[in-house]
Amino acid sequence: MSWIDIGHIDEVPLHGARIVKTRAGCIALFRTAEAEVFAAADACPHKGGPLSEGIVHGQSVTCPLHNWVFDLNTGQAQGEDGRIATYPLRLEEGRILLDGAALDKRRAA
Repeated sequence: MSWIDIGHIDEVPLHGARIVKTRAGCIALFRTAEAEVFAAADACPHKGGPLSEGIVHGQSVTCPLHNWVFDLNTGQAQGEDGRIATYPLRLEEGRILLDGAALDKRRAA
């Protein structure tokens, strides 16, 4: 894995989101707890709603357009036939590191 530093965890609001532009497109970072962040696609597969503007709760995000709820661990929509891409990341001394190899795979698809 090739890790890309995309910012400090404090740049993502607690129980909120932030968009980062990558070579694979825009990815949303969701901060679900003080030291817990997830990376996933920003667009809902249902109607393209901006998930970064949705409600972050537990380890899930709810789409602001039609209330689809996505598990940020797996990307699976709860009770619906839909999924969003998720991306591996890790925290290192407060820095968010995103797996560059996963971005390359997504871009090639």
